[in-house]
Amino acid sequence: MSIKVIASSERFEDFLDSNSIYVDKTEYIYNLIRNYKRVFFSRPRRFGKSLTLNTIGTLFEQGVEPYFKGTWIYDKWEQEKYPVLHLNFLEYRVNSVAAFNEKISKAISVFAEKQGLKDAITSCEADSAIIDLFNALDDKKIVILIDEYDCQLTANINNPELYESFRNCIREFYAALKGKKQIRFLAVTGVTRFKDVSIFSVGSDIKDLSYHNAYSKMIGFTREEIKQFYIDYLKLGVSFEKHKDTDAVSDEEIENLLDRMAVNYDGYCFDEFFENKVFSTYSVNNFLQDIAERRKVVFGDYWYDVGGIPSILRNYMESHEIDLNKFQSSEIVINYDDFKNPTSLIDMNENVLMYQSGYLTLKSDINSNRSTLLLGFANKEVSTALCRLLSMKLFSKTIEIITYNNVNLLETSSVEELISLFNSVTAAVVYDKNTVIHDEPSLRAVIQAYLMGKGVDVRSEQHNFKGRSDILINLDNRRIVLELKYSDEGQNVESLLEDAVKQIKEKEYASEYLEGRELIQIACVFDGSKDKRKITLYKIVD
Repeated sequence: MSIKVIASSERFEDFLDSNSIYVDKTEYIYNLIRNYKRVFFSRPRRFGKSLTLNTIGTLFEQGVEPYFKGTWIYDKWEQEKYPVLHLNFLEYRVNSVAAFNEKISKAISVFAEKQGLKDAITSCEADSAIIDLFNALDDKKIVILIDEYDCQLTANINNPELYESFRNCIREFYAALKGKKQIRFLAVTGVTRFKDVSIFSVGSDIKDLSYHNAYSKMIGFTREEIKQFYIDYLKLGVSFEKHKDTDAVSDEEIENLLDRMAVNYDGYCFDEFFENKVFSTYSVNNFLQDIAERRKVVFGDYWYDVGGIPSILRNYMESHEIDLNKFQSSEIVINYDDFKNPTSLIDMNENVLMYQSGYLTLKSDINSNRSTLLLGFANKEVSTALCRLLSMKLFSKTIEIITYNNVNLLETSSVEELISLFNSVTAAVVYDKNTVIHDEPSLRAVIQAYLMGKGVDVRSEQHNFKGRSDILINLDNRRIVLELKYSDEGQNVESLLEDAVKQIKEKEYASEYLEGRELIQIACVFDGSKDKRKITLYKIVD
């Protein structure tokens, strides 16, 4: 079976040269350019921002021949060609403002020379250099594309002095772009969005489309796009799983594979109306590429494994605490103004930062008539990645649940061994964080965060028709239910245990959709006194 290659390039031209799959986003790009002159959109890393900018640049600089043959835009694009100044801030220094200015100025100077404007750029300051360019251009128009505008800021979240210097430099650079007649089209991308750079200040002429409904599917893959453009890979995956020819693969089997992909990689919402959701492009491409190369369907954690911890979040966590309570709910309430108008990256609400870096997503619409909105995990992959990241701070050592011969201890251990395992997890909370476990919710959060970080399907406060279980663990062959009680000083443990047993029996937590799995229900009491800090009493509930 001969199928097109899945490309990892951020250059649109490479798709034609390598006969690679291009998920056609040109209709969105056409409408974007037709409706706006200056735009900004934020998205997490590895979502396709750079490819989107490069596609825009190719259209303006090359036109539709030969690269866009077969795409939606091919017979509709009628724009004349314009020179494109493409600045990717990832390529410039993050630890020296002077070096950053020099690199930007050099890039502008090289661009000017290509336009026949030799020696037009006299300044080594970014803002003055771009003004020199505009003056030299006179009435000639150009397209400006700026990728990862906030790279220097996010890299210095823990260095306030350098952060402030870069902020001033970047603010002055964007102020120099404002209202310039020489700009035919301007597009800026980044991870974060905050008010202390002039790009978002009052009176800015740049339209922020980060949450715009009409462009919420421009970056990222929809389920329909995956089925349309990657159908050969989907059939290949099913054929390997079911041991059948690709021609014999049914639509139902393809939909089933897409359902499982959605659990892991779908659910990102960048839509003000909470209507449209997309898959992670990076994760989907790697997952499908792995199917072809490994001849097996394996749901990898690509978000984490290949640079999945963005420096912005790692740096933030060095100087900020992540609230464990967010693991207790699939919905996190956030203030509308904190979300829409964060002032500074350094002071940004942690949940807003986690949204902008792709670890949380919208779980409600964005409505200015309400004072709050909802965020939550997009999918299993990012919740696992965040919990792994959190575990680096929370736990002093790693407690493995998969042995070297690939035995899952959660699947094979006795109840006594399971309790010992959970006690090892709570004991591994680092010394200066021991106060984290101070009540029942924090105990649940620690156990859940650890298991999620190991990729386990674990639910906290799982609802059913009679109530909510504390922790429910779904495995291939087992379902484990934990009803946890916390005793602050080791008091009333017997009565607390009986309460836990009663709750399990009355509410029938695990009765739904067992699908042949072994059911293990355990009532537990955690003794929070300083000399214990572990589950000291437990009972199996039949």
